[in-house]
Amino acid sequence: MRIVRFSDGSSPCYGALDDGSTRIVGLKGDPLFAAVEPSGRVFELDEVRLLSPVIPRSKVVGVAGNYSDEPVPDAGRTRPPLFLKANTSVIGPDDPIAIPVWSDDVVFEGELAVVIKSLAKDVPVEEAHQVVLGYTVANDATARDAVDGGPWARGKSFDTACPLGPWITVDPGLDPTDLAIRSTVNGAPAQDGSSADMIWNVFELVSYASMAFTLLPGDVVITGAPPGCGPVKAGDRVEITIEGIGTLSNPVVRA
Repeated sequence: MRIVRFSDGSSPCYGALDDGSTRIVGLKGDPLFAAVEPSGRVFELDEVRLLSPVIPRSKVVGVAGNYSDEPVPDAGRTRPPLFLKANTSVIGPDDPIAIPVWSDDVVFEGELAVVIKSLAKDVPVEEAHQVVLGYTVANDATARDAVDGGPWARGKSFDTACPLGPWITVDPGLDPTDLAIRSTVNGAPAQDGSSADMIWNVFELVSYASMAFTLLPGDVVITGAPPGCGPVKAGDRVEITIEGIGTLSNPVVRA
């Protein structure tokens, strides 16, 4: 099942979209915070605007250097190097990534994203799957000229720096440790990797993050980018596809 958050011109709402279907069954309530039930309304996928499938109430947790081709800081050889992105950086499918006026070096980074469903603190690796609602696609857009040699908050958290979507895939049979991750810029191939190449897998990251700080329902853990990331400029379009989940597509503009 895929959980979508969308607008048909009125207030945002949630829906359920079965695999292979284009019909969205509207839901009452928020699947992250309460039991939901069908609203009695049905929508066609091409007649609504998809929004970010989740707006983190608290934070987006990122990890640096999580693929075997990347240099890992000494401190990160045994511990994943974590950073945070502001929840105000989150946008949805087809929303534009706006390059800040103060940056001339923004890169895209296609990543597997994990959506947390319940409060999680000091969760053992073997129990981490119990706090996961599902998975979506993330673009960890980064202003590199604001992170090199200094704090990362500005370069990682500018408005529009965290596209998420197109939906949350909830599938107990999906193996997040072996998913193809590919991206294109203006149709040209860029990333071509797999979550199997992660240094720390999804469940290790969720566990470690929960020991660093409490994870709340709706928080998102983005798991690092396979090789092939690169700079983007106004007029570009970035598409990131993760096997078993879907494709996240966003244009790039200059703020």
